[in-house]
Amino acid sequence: MNLNIHGRNIEVTDWIHQYVEKKVGRLERYLPQVKEAKAELVYTETRAAADRYTAQLTIWTNGQILRAEESTDDIFASIDAIVDKMSRQIERYKGRRFKNKRRIAAAGAAEADLAATTLPEEAEVEAEEASGHVVRTKRFLVQPMTLEDAVEQMELLGHDFFIYFSVGANAMNVLYRRKDGNYGLLQPEQG
Repeated sequence: MNLNIHGRNIEVTDWIHQYVEKKVGRLERYLPQVKEAKAELVYTETRAAADRYTAQLTIWTNGQILRAEESTDDIFASIDAIVDKMSRQIERYKGRRFKNKRRIAAAGAAEADLAATTLPEEAEVEAEEASGHVVRTKRFLVQPMTLEDAVEQMELLGHDFFIYFSVGANAMNVLYRRKDGNYGLLQPEQG
């Protein structure tokens, strides 16, 4: 596994580097197909001392992304917390590979709900509410996948939306979680 460790506002000493390698290396026995992992350690001057040290771990494996983030008052406690959180995510990931039928049914319902979605009105509401500035830009690798794989990936990441390249539609799609717990699917078209 290729592990990259990056520090922001904190010096990543050899001791911290070895500690992260040791802890993250243990995850490899639960998920041996891990190709790459990135650990980001951040120190932020906050009022709450309990949230000053943040550790974030992202793992790429077979086209899937697993991510965990925790904040505590000690960098080593944050590292321990993200490793624990990641091990739980790995268990969920491995369990979901075998319990796929429910998600497929829910994803099929998302496609049926697509016809009832009114996209122009939703886009206008979001445009009126957006008055801030772009404070972060994030780039990510988009891999071709099925709707079922996109649902699984979104659930693993714990996000409310997921952008992916649909194999069936041969286009970019956006999968999102609706307030009623079902899924919605946005399929952009050029006009």
